Amino acid sequence: MSGEKCAFEQSFSFSPLSSKTFSFLQDKETLALLMKWSMLGRISAQSYSFDQSFYPYNSEKLALCFFRDPNVISSLKRMEAGVWVPLDKPVVSVCVEAVPCTAVSMELFDPIFSCGIVRPSGHLVKCFHDVYPDYDELRQMLQEEDSDHYYVVGREERGEFLFGLFKHLCLGGELCQYEDTIDPYIRTTQQMYKDLISVQKDVETRKISVVSTVLKVCANDELGRCYPGREDEEQTFAYLIVDPYKRHVTLFCHFYGVGNFTL
Repeated sequence: MSGEKCAFEQSFSFSPLSSKTFSFLQDKETLALLMKWSMLGRISAQSYSFDQSFYPYNSEKLALCFFRDPNVISSLKRMEAGVWVPLDKPVVSVCVEAVPCTAVSMELFDPIFSCGIVRPSGHLVKCFHDVYPDYDELRQMLQEEDSDHYYVVGREERGEFLFGLFKHLCLGGELCQYEDTIDPYIRTTQQMYKDLISVQKDVETRKISVVSTVLKVCANDELGRCYPGREDEEQTFAYLIVDPYKRHVTLFCHFYGVGNFTL
């Protein structure tokens, strides 16, 4: 998107929601897992309110206004060489990718439990890998398209935010200590998903549906990509998760690297 001022159509303004909390950033067991996975202090969620109606067609405009808003900029930091630094140059453009988000249960993961990746005990099946000595069938299925198990979860389901969240947790940070069982990954994924996503129940059908729009984002300054990081790294990610009814947006991000830091 070009660097035109947001005001040409509608301009979104943002205010931090300092009272908004997330259980996965407070629960002791979850924090211990995030430390084990080398993600503690590098994974965060911050919520803001905004003042205009949101529709999926103006996702890029919302994202550009977000990364240019003074209230956002003052609370944003990115990591360079293990040090937290502010956004010191104006954002001139954004890249926005809509991420499908329709799952309202954990059924998406059912095939993983019946295809040979997980033993009946819940332990992950180990496998040989040229690079990683302690490798398992789950990480192989997540990362390698020529894996025998890659498509046990269908292409459409793999595109869901729920699956992407699970994959991020399974791959972890740079010094990740991987789990021997699948339950911690499933449990933490479910907790985060519930924290981040808004749902509603249809009064007539009683069916629950997701109302959030999930956008994978990166911002660019005059030098190129600046947020969430200068380098394109799968485990350095940022998502804007929009609740159009409450007019709330959550920035959910992680910065890949060595060590645990406090935001």
